Amino acid sequence: MPLSTQSQTDDEFYVLVATLDNARNLSNILKAIAFKDHAIFSATPNGLKVTVEDSKCLQANAFIQAEIFQEFTIKDDLVGFQVNLTVLLDCLNIFGGSAVPGVSTALRMCYVGYGYPLTLFLEEGGVVTVCKINTQEPDEPIDFEFCSSNVTNKVILQSESLKEAFSELDMTSEVLQITMSPNQPYFRLSTFGNSGNAHYDYPKDSDMMELFQCTKTQMNRYKMTLLKPSTKALALSCKVSVRTDSRGFLSLQYLVRNDDGQICFVEYYCCPDEEVEEEGS
Repeated sequence: MPLSTQSQTDDEFYVLVATLDNARNLSNILKAIAFKDHAIFSATPNGLKVTVEDSKCLQANAFIQAEIFQEFTIKDDLVGFQVNLTVLLDCLNIFGGSAVPGVSTALRMCYVGYGYPLTLFLEEGGVVTVCKINTQEPDEPIDFEFCSSNVTNKVILQSESLKEAFSELDMTSEVLQITMSPNQPYFRLSTFGNSGNAHYDYPKDSDMMELFQCTKTQMNRYKMTLLKPSTKALALSCKVSVRTDSRGFLSLQYLVRNDDGQICFVEYYCCPDEEVEEEGS
């Protein structure tokens, strides 16, 4: 690959170098969390974590493991910066981002360190384009304090069944109510829109249900405006894990296979709708 020799003389200056034979393996997963302009990049020897947040109520994380990259070299335990995600995606698709078989854009992503731009070398068909994107000091991501020990209910579904549910529920509803219970209705999605109330139930022994672990009945509402961005990840995924903790916080973890069949994860955290809780108290 021509990019394998591109700027290697400068490698000693970079704190982070990551290469991909197919830039779509990065751009597709970033599209799944692209609902705000700015993204926080955190690189460790294990790989890359990209975080996007909205008004302290919603957080999306994309995890791209180091093994996904053809080369992943990092000189510090943690390298962090913030970039404009819209600009980055435009650069990654500078050659059109075509899905033509046998045609792919190679990527070499390099970062010198604080105060320096993120440099992308993109090559397709022998043509190399260099993009430099300004970086900022990263904000501290919100800690939603969502930990497995506090998870009360968890189901794993085939993504197709969740896509089907979203297509049938009334998206004019301001909230999505999620009911999870060890008893019927087990796992229910409800909306309250212009055309009335709608419910979508999943039996716990459904073929679409890979795992059902519910210890207590929980009914929580989440603002539809906060959940809508996660449908981008749903569209790319093949499985989704739905978890709630004792506070009613929601975790949606999507398993996404890239063009090469490798697995990446996208996770969304969402706060419950507090107004509803106040009404019920």
